[in-house]
Amino acid sequence: MNDTKPKPSALLLISPQCTYCPAVMEGLTRLVKEGALGRLEIVNLFEHPEIAQKLGVRSVPWTRIGGFEIEGAQSYGELKRWAQQAADEGGMTDYYTHLLKSSQLDKVIERIRDYPATLLDLVLLAGSMDTPMNVRIGVGAVLEEFSGSDLLEGIVPELIRLTQSEDQQIRADACHYLSLTHAPESLEAVHALSDDPDPQVREIAMESAASLEAVLHQ
Repeated sequence: MNDTKPKPSALLLISPQCTYCPAVMEGLTRLVKEGALGRLEIVNLFEHPEIAQKLGVRSVPWTRIGGFEIEGAQSYGELKRWAQQAADEGGMTDYYTHLLKSSQLDKVIERIRDYPATLLDLVLLAGSMDTPMNVRIGVGAVLEEFSGSDLLEGIVPELIRLTQSEDQQIRADACHYLSLTHAPESLEAVHALSDDPDPQVREIAMESAASLEAVLHQ
């Protein structure tokens, strides 16, 4: 076998009354047999409730594959996709999409606090025209949470790049997000959008410029 890179491990939390747990257990077991997972640990929370308390788990099935924590029922195909992404040490953009689609905003915020570099993965969602509106709203809510913090400094170059997007919604969002960074280098890009052909973008540019100038001139 040429691939010596270790496969990701998985943890599954179940309970005797759980309707969806057997299917998830079967899917994960199959992935172990196929070599997509290196190890699977299954914990019955009826016997070990302290595990749920330690991990902050409130419902089952609860699955962790590599660094991805996934709640609820998952098909074999979905589990396989998470295993592949965990093995590639990628997939964070897809993971944030999954969390925001399932209204787990707090989990996204917590993860970014723990792994600030993954904030760029979130910004990639803001720059994609394929991002669903509910996810786009979630991205904005996360960035609002970090408004004015040093965490946003690292995404300024990417946000400036997004102000050149062909899509007016992306330009408008990037402009607003730049105002949250409180970074002096954001101001020039925001001012540039005051002549944007789209009236919504121009309006947001004026509001963002005023917000930035107020912060920078304090």
